[in-house]
Amino acid sequence: MDIAVLLFTMFFCFFIGVPIAYSLALAAIAGCLWIGIPLEAVMLKISDGVSKVAMLTIPFFVLAGAIMAEGGMARRMVAFADVLVGFTRVRGGLSVVNASVQALLVPPSHNAVIYSLATGGTISIISLFMAGVVPGLLLGFSIMVLCLVIAYRDGHPRGTAVPLREAVKITIDAAWGLITLVIILGGILGGVFTAIEAGAVACVWAFFVTMFIYRDYKWRDLPALVHRTLRTVAMVMTLIACASSVGYVMALTQMPAKITAFFLTISSNKYVILFLINMLLLILGTLVDMAPSILICTPILLPVMINFGVDPVHFGMIMMLNLGIGLCHPPVGAILFVGCAVGKVTIEQVMRKIWPFYAVMFAVLMLVTYIPALSLWLPALVIK
Repeated sequence: MDIAVLLFTMFFCFFIGVPIAYSLALAAIAGCLWIGIPLEAVMLKISDGVSKVAMLTIPFFVLAGAIMAEGGMARRMVAFADVLVGFTRVRGGLSVVNASVQALLVPPSHNAVIYSLATGGTISIISLFMAGVVPGLLLGFSIMVLCLVIAYRDGHPRGTAVPLREAVKITIDAAWGLITLVIILGGILGGVFTAIEAGAVACVWAFFVTMFIYRDYKWRDLPALVHRTLRTVAMVMTLIACASSVGYVMALTQMPAKITAFFLTISSNKYVILFLINMLLLILGTLVDMAPSILICTPILLPVMINFGVDPVHFGMIMMLNLGIGLCHPPVGAILFVGCAVGKVTIEQVMRKIWPFYAVMFAVLMLVTYIPALSLWLPALVIK
């Protein structure tokens, strides 16, 4: 009954439109009142949830991303990709350049940071960054192949080769942005700095390139950029803090153990359980945004997966890929709605054409789920 009270409060608050962070906090309070735990325990867990040093990774990477997006660095890297596609003269080059779902997996993914925090910091951010490389590349390559098949089937226009002088200029401009990735990954893998320090260095580098090399961004616009970044970080931090309190109450109610027992009544086969978890996460991903889903599901499902012998890093990749697919499907479908707005098309028009993409992403999900080496090979190789 204690679990029912917790879940009913949470989903009822979701249903009536209470913000997700407050829904989680109210569910934790309701659970504490039901099982007789002092409310001070909830307050302490909310505070503890954002007091970890690893939390600094989030504001640094969010700020670095904002500077790169608004300062012209991201635009120049897309232009560089367009140059490469133009030289190959392939059809549907724009869709190949924008096979963007894999960005949820490849480093530096803030979703990996959130998953690490949701595990209580027991899984290193660097391990998750490395684990996302191969699944992210596999997903990107698979979607690119599908885009090319559709482009040649439907006769999409070929890419236009960029004149050599302009191509050289675009390449030089984009190189400054590509160096950012070298700094982040090279610094982490080389042991020069931690993930937190990599985020800070990325901020400094992105700021230097934007303001002193590109000089597209106006100094007077910086306060607005910082304000938007702080709002984003505050929302994420509030969500993480409230999710920590819910995870604490879930542990007190022994929810993970009871869910493990429930799955064992269905099957003791690890591969069957993995398939059922995939279906659960796919459905959840269509209903709840990605960050809240990670924070809610990790404390519940991670102990279950560990009991079935699934590596926590591997499960992190499974969860992020599932929830990423959910972002492309209504009713939440943040990526779907943004894509429709940019392309000036209706949801109905897109849904009629998107099913092959779902099929490809599901196929990659099955590969990542049932071939753990895709996620675990690189971390084992580079992290001694």
